[in-house]
Amino acid sequence: MSSPTSTRLNRDIRAHIPPASDVPGVISLREADAAVWRLAAPHLAVRNNDSHTLYAYGIARALLPLVPDADPDVVLPAILLHDTGWSTVSEALILEAIAPGGGRPDLVRRHEVEGARIASSVLSELGRPAELVARAVEIIDGHDSRSVALSPSDAVVKDADKVWRVTPHGVDIVCGWFDLTREESLRITSLRVQGSLFTEPARAMARGFAAIGSIDVAPERQGLR
Repeated sequence: MSSPTSTRLNRDIRAHIPPASDVPGVISLREADAAVWRLAAPHLAVRNNDSHTLYAYGIARALLPLVPDADPDVVLPAILLHDTGWSTVSEALILEAIAPGGGRPDLVRRHEVEGARIASSVLSELGRPAELVARAVEIIDGHDSRSVALSPSDAVVKDADKVWRVTPHGVDIVCGWFDLTREESLRITSLRVQGSLFTEPARAMARGFAAIGSIDVAPERQGLR
């Protein structure tokens, strides 16, 4: 007999847990996307890009049903490959490239160009249709530096990438990058993110994450066990 899930209730409620497939928003990588991930992952082992990419993939999956005309078969490979180009930049320079109040636009641009090259190679190796490869590569080649969205698919990739910054994981990672408190990280990331999003679903999602993050650091919450 399995042990209870709660010592307060003192009985097992697992029979009432629905299958993951029945729960809106609960996802795993699609088989086609898992194949992309396996080839992308070696290029993402710098500056927390691997974990960032997986969270951004989850955000993209949540946004896709809410953004008409965005193509999952373009968006999802693109989000998994969008930051692979940072693997070609010295890790010592990566934070300088993205630091608030500074930055290295030349390095940001370099990671886009190299990421587009890597994405083209990966998707071609997997035998993806040339037209889909071209659309994903076009999105990656400008996902940070381009100030406009070329298509609904491009908008979803850009927004998923940015919304990650105000997730609990994103806030914690930015704390570590720049030696900030969680409140400082939340403030600097939320302001930058809200001004750079293209879709209303992403703006609503970012505001929700910011509200949760605000409560996490509120003195009233800190005073609770």
